[in-house]
Amino acid sequence: MEILLIRHGESEADILQVHEGRANFELTDRGRKQVRAMAERVKRDFPPDFIYASTLKRASETAMVLADTIGCPLQYEDELMEHNNGVQAGLSFEEAKSLKAPVYLHDRFDEGESHIEFRMRIETIFSKILADSKHKRIAIVAHGGVINCLLRSFFDMPISKDFYFLNGDTGISFLEFNESGKVVRFLNNTSHLDADEEIKSF
Repeated sequence: MEILLIRHGESEADILQVHEGRANFELTDRGRKQVRAMAERVKRDFPPDFIYASTLKRASETAMVLADTIGCPLQYEDELMEHNNGVQAGLSFEEAKSLKAPVYLHDRFDEGESHIEFRMRIETIFSKILADSKHKRIAIVAHGGVINCLLRSFFDMPISKDFYFLNGDTGISFLEFNESGKVVRFLNNTSHLDADEEIKSF
């Protein structure tokens, strides 16, 4: 099985400089242009047979454009939502400094989930997707934190999180399970944005 991990485009939270997580912001106009460029690249080079996506607006819209561009089925999964950061969601970076930040892996913001709970949630939905899907190539459209958990799961990494896989706007990672084992074709590819300076991720 081949798996595309795709991060959503730029969202309004990026412009407002607020913590996102479960805050349900939409894509910006720039983000929508990024998504269209990504969708055309995926259609041309490695179209999936099926798409799974987070239900949060920034990811669900990204997935819808991709599905419409390719013409393949799309299934939304609540369990692919970004880390539940509780009361931090939607707060400006300055406002959030007043909150007591989680220290340990089992800690959480009020009304949120811990890193351990987040990792286990993603491990569970990833296992379900792998078990249920009969397609040769699938795409999972989600968020930076979710993609980090998916990559840690793929690499059989420990629960600790003292490192981070960088994921740009509409960054694409391409993984594969085959008879020889696991293959990483590439991570966080955003070359589809290179032709237009106005929509580059970073």
